[in-house]
Parts: sequence; C-alpha cells; structure tokens
Amino acid sequence: MNLFESDTPEGTGEGAGGNAPALSVSELSGAVKRVIEGEFGRVRVRGEVGRVSRPASGHLYFDLKDDNASIAGICWKGQAARLAHRPEEGMEIIATGRLTTYPGQSKYQLIVEQIEPAGVGALMAMLEQRRRALAAEGLFDPARKRPIPFLPGVIAVVTSPSGAVIRDILHRLRDRFPSRVLIWPVAVQGSACAPQVADAITRLNAIAPGGPVPRPDLIIVARGGGSVEDLWGFNDEAVIRAVAAGTIPLISAVGHETDTTLIDHAADLRAPTPTAAAEMAVPVLGDLAARMAETQARLLRATRARIELPAQRLGDMGRALGRPQALMEPARQRLDLTGPRLESALRGFVRDCRHRTDSLHLPLSALRQFMASRREALTRTGTALAQAPARELQRRRTALPMLRPGAVRMAQMAAQRRLASATARLEAVQTRTRRSQLDAHARLAEAGQRLDALAPRLTAERRAALETLDRLRQTLGHAETLKRGFAIVRGPKGQLLTSAATAGAAGRLELEFHDGRLPVRPETEPPPAQPEKPQKRVSRRKPDQGSLF
Repeated sequence: MNLFESDTPEGTGEGAGGNAPALSVSELSGAVKRVIEGEFGRVRVRGEVGRVSRPASGHLYFDLKDDNASIAGICWKGQAARLAHRPEEGMEIIATGRLTTYPGQSKYQLIVEQIEPAGVGALMAMLEQRRRALAAEGLFDPARKRPIPFLPGVIAVVTSPSGAVIRDILHRLRDRFPSRVLIWPVAVQGSACAPQVADAITRLNAIAPGGPVPRPDLIIVARGGGSVEDLWGFNDEAVIRAVAAGTIPLISAVGHETDTTLIDHAADLRAPTPTAAAEMAVPVLGDLAARMAETQARLLRATRARIELPAQRLGDMGRALGRPQALMEPARQRLDLTGPRLESALRGFVRDCRHRTDSLHLPLSALRQFMASRREALTRTGTALAQAPARELQRRRTALPMLRPGAVRMAQMAAQRRLASATARLEAVQTRTRRSQLDAHARLAEAGQRLDALAPRLTAERRAALETLDRLRQTLGHAETLKRGFAIVRGPKGQLLTSAATAGAAGRLELEFHDGRLPVRPETEPPPAQPEKPQKRVSRRKPDQGSLF
C-alpha cells in the first residue's frame, strides 16, 4: 500500500486521514527519497552552470539551471578528480548522474558522475575564456620564451609510449642527428592526461644536473591529431602553469598543423607535427659535417694566406731596395782611395796643433804677471780695511769729552730706554690707527651693502604702492566710466545736473565725454507723457488646484 494514500473511505464522517498512521519526519523523508531514486535512477541533464563551489574537502558543488528552473549538483571528491571537464560558471554542460534528496534541507539534488560540454561551441567558448585569463597573467608573454639549444645533449619526450608519435620522433632524430632520448610515458587523452603531463613537465624540470638520471636540455610534448575533446587535456590550466614555471626549453607538438591548444601559446616553440618537432630539435648531421669541412677549408686558406702574403710582400720590398753589396761597394772604394791620405793628414794636423800651443805661451806669461799684481793690491787693501775700525774707534774716543765710564754707560742706557719707549708708543699708535682704519672700512663696506640692498627694495615698494594708488584712482575716477559710453551733464555754470527736471529747466547744457565737452540745448516742449496703464488687481484668493486623483 502507498504510504501517501488514506485507507479511510470517502464520505465517512471522520476527518481526512483519520485512520492513517502518523509518520515521523525521517520516515517521510526516507519515503520521498526512495520514490525519487526509484523513479529517476540515472538521468542526463543539460543546463548552464551557475554558482560553483570548491571547498577544502575536495567535493564539487554547483548549480545547473535553465530559463525556468535550477537544480543543485554534487560531485564527490573521488569522482571530481576523474572528470575530463571541470564545470565553470556560465558553461553549458550535459551532466550524467542519479537524482536523490538531502533530508537535512528538504531538497533534491543530482549526484554527478560525468560531465561533458554541450557541443563544440561551448568548449571553444570556455577555451577562449581560459586563454584570455592566462594571457592576462602574462603566461603567454613572448619575453618569457627561452631559446632552443642548437645541439641538445639529452632530449626528453613526453608522450604515449605505444603510439606512432614516439616512433616518428625517434626515427627522425636517428636520421638527422642521433641523440640521447629520455621517454616519459603519459596518457595523451582522457581524464588522466592533464595531471600526468603536468607532473611529467614538473618532474623533468626538477632533475638535478649530474644525477643518475641525466637532466634534459630540451623537452618535447607530443601527440597526434584528434578531436577537440581528445586534445582537451593539453588545454588544462595545470599543464599551462607547469610549462610556464619550467626552466628547460620546451617544444609543443600536439595535434596537426591546424590544431591549436593552450600549451602551444605557453611553449617556447610550437611545431606543426611531432616529426617537425624532431626536426626543430636537432640539426642534420650531414649538413653539420659539410659546414665543418667548408669552415675547415676556409680556415686553412685563411691561414695559408696569412703566412704567404707577408712573405710575398717582403720579397717585393726586397727587390725594390736592391742588393746590400751594391750599396756598400762605393763606400768601400772611397775608403780604399782615402786611406793612404789619412796618415799624412793626421801628421799635419798634429803639427799645426803643437804650433798653435807654442804661440799661446807668451800671452799666458803676461796673464800670470797681471794676476800677481792684482793679488798684491788686494792684499794691501785688505790690510788697510782691517786696521780701519781700530783707527776709527780711536778717533771717536778722542773726539768725545772726557767722561767717566759709568756716566757714559748710564747715558747710553737712558737714551736706549727713551728710544725704546718712543718706538713702543709709535708702534701702538700705528696699530690703533690701522685697527681704526680697518674697522671704519668694514663699517663703511657694510653700510654700503645695506644701502645697495635697501635702495632697490624701497624703490620697488614705492613703485608698487604708487601703481596701486594709480589703479585705485582710475577705478574710482569718472574718466574710466566715461570711456565705457557714459557722459556727465553740466549746467550753464558748470554745475553737475543729476535729474531730468533740473536739466529741462536749464537753458543751456554741456555734456562731458571722455575725450572732451559738447554744448547742447534742451527741447522747448517736453514729449507727451505716456498714459499710465491701469494696474491689474491681484486676487488674493488661492487658485483652485483641483483633485490630485
């Protein structure tokens, strides 16, 4: 029997449900839960994602809505980690799961097990939104891209180990330039693709140099072509951030040339195909050998030219200079011809020198006599000079009056004291005079500086005050007013007239303008007065506003 049906027949006098058992809230909630889960065991719902919540527990809560209704969706932690597409606000999806109730809040909800975008258009819209958000963070900035090494020693390939991609890459590397390859196997599609690719890139960048596993010089992330859903793992935000955070240059070779994923924007270099990525990674060994042979040949030619060219130039210069023997033969011949004459010429030169020396002997003896006479005169003069002080002292003693030695000394000392006192007073007077002159010059210079600084300032202040008074005079005076089109009316005696009646009574008027005065006469007959208009009576009664409704 249905718990919601009453066993009381209709038309009885008892109240509705009078014999039905009373259910508890839990029993009623459980009955509703069983009915809903029994009727809607597994459903697929299409709608737009509303509010999305990701608490620390790892569960995923969101709203699924359309124009008229909304339903709560829950994805538990284990299932949320396996989702191929995470719901984002505004995204249109198809959610697959089972319908149940939550007794604690008396509401029904959808336990989501699988999420797929509602068509390619929704995927591309979500992809474009994610691309703009990551580009705004600078993860696609060209300045961040690293140069690809010319000849990498170790190349790491992140791809599926069982696909044709790895065979194509290894075959192309073996043909072009055999290199050491480190293969990191990952899933290239499905829900496990993005976590494994991001983990592989992070772990490869974390390899330390010199360890048991060689650190790669280049990373290639490769996958063959596929649909948008198959390549969706390479659009994951975790993969993009792992590529941007890495320090090893990375080549993206995901899909065919027409396929574009977000990893292509974050990678240092994008290859149209995995085979092209291998070609970009290493050069051709044969081309390198040919270039090295050509470079070696050019080096040998340059070295040979560097050695042979100076030798050739030296030979050419030697031929232009001529033979050294030819330069020395004329000198040797002149020496042979001049040698016999050198001996006789040397003897004649010695003979002439001896003759000139003998001729100089007589002047030297006269010079010696002159020097001897001058020496005697100098000796006599020196003797006379030595005796002169004694004679002068004796003469002065005889000239002085006969005084006692003590009196002479006292007079000398007194004279010296008077002379010293007069000298000290003279020096003091000179010092005071110089100090007074310096002080007077300093005060005079200071006063002159103050006067020099004060004169322009006083002149400027007086000029500013004068200009202010002049502007005030012009403002208050009637001359400026007259320039604006006004005039002053004066009577016959020059008095100021300020009313029409006074001006009409005067026989003669004079108008003063800004550029002169002009005599005028008033009209004999005044113009007729305008009749006064009757004033309208103002009603003091308030106007009727009428009803507002």
